[in-house]
Amino acid sequence: MAWKRIGVNETTETASTPLAQRVALITGGSRGIGKAIARRLAQLGAAVAICGRDAAKLRETADELRAAGTRVLARRADVTRADEIEALVSATEAELGPIAILVNNAGIGLFGPAHEKTEAEWDTLMNTNLKSVFLVCRSVVPRMIGRKAGDIINISSLAGKNTFAGGGVYCASKWALQGLSGCMAEDLRGYGIRVSTVCPGSVATEFSGRGPKDASKVLTAEDVAHAVAMVATQGGQSFVSEVHLRPVGKT
Repeated sequence: MAWKRIGVNETTETASTPLAQRVALITGGSRGIGKAIARRLAQLGAAVAICGRDAAKLRETADELRAAGTRVLARRADVTRADEIEALVSATEAELGPIAILVNNAGIGLFGPAHEKTEAEWDTLMNTNLKSVFLVCRSVVPRMIGRKAGDIINISSLAGKNTFAGGGVYCASKWALQGLSGCMAEDLRGYGIRVSTVCPGSVATEFSGRGPKDASKVLTAEDVAHAVAMVATQGGQSFVSEVHLRPVGKT
């Protein structure tokens, strides 16, 4: 299946589905922010592949998307394992078509003084929040290079731009993700591939955060999905490299 990036002067199948004929892969796509992103990109016409480690949640989300008429692949996968990632990417392209949009969303939170954390906790967080992005990109990027197009959107955090007490390990993972994303953007832009980061502040999800959140002063998963959709539907000659997303009300 062939596809090309949509430019500002081009038409789509319908004005409401600018991502028609495109395939999006969203890691951690069965719940929270990932599910909201999958739903939004599907509403814009994309076929969607999602992965996660909770088989029941994957089935539930896939059923919801299919009920809305979306072509879906849902596959259980551990994004810290190269073999499972390669199987996921190969299955996605075989069933849905070439991956045009990759959203690296899978992530976990771990908070508290860095000196109180164990080596195992460090490894688990870094593998999930950082190594997984490296591994998934390593599988997807050569395919995008061959097609001379693609959008990679990494879900980072304002914790990748700021520091705070108790954020040592988590901030380290997100600062590293910012560096990885920026360097990849420079490596790949000559191939027509855009690498962007979306950096939300506090979001009201099941994500393990620093404590209870006032729903009136945090973002929703849909807010993050809206930002991702904006990046995915930008004009063919533009490059939104980084989005900072904050709630209107300050905590």
